[in-house]
Amino acid sequence: MPGRPDQDPRSGFQRWRADRPFWGGLLLTLGGVEVLLTEKASLKVIMHIGMQGLAGYLLPGLMVLLGLLTLFNPAQRLFYSITGVLLSLGTWVTSNLGGFFVGLLLGTVGSCLAFGWLPDQEPRVRRRQRRKAAREAREVRESAEKRETEETPQTPRLDRETAAEGALHEETQAGQRQAVESA
Repeated sequence: MPGRPDQDPRSGFQRWRADRPFWGGLLLTLGGVEVLLTEKASLKVIMHIGMQGLAGYLLPGLMVLLGLLTLFNPAQRLFYSITGVLLSLGTWVTSNLGGFFVGLLLGTVGSCLAFGWLPDQEPRVRRRQRRKAAREAREVRESAEKRETEETPQTPRLDRETAAEGALHEETQAGQRQAVESA
């Protein structure tokens, strides 16, 4: 990217983000950070439920690590996401009810997003681009129909009833002529 001055950093970041489970890794990381922050809360807020000590800091620390690994090594996203959801659920017992449910939910949702990400998917087309493409296709179709109607000469069209009456009238006249000729 540094050798290509025609690209701005934003498009480079969007391309990087499209090649990995970005939102899953980010949410897993944020969930781990949130659980770690609730461990450092004041003593009046902390609810010492379950195991104390190392596990309360180890699980959210591993959540942060797995979230970052998901971002920077997306090839192993399945292992990271399964381990991440197990660690997120483990914080329920070890870390203030999973960071008062917020870190638990962030970690679980992030792990699920990372697990469901497909690397060979086409990037999403923005709604504005889809509408623009549909509008252009409609304009092309309308212009082709307009050219078609201009090129073909307009002929008067008879509806079905008029055509049927005309055919009946011709048959009647033909029958009368035959009757006159035979007489």
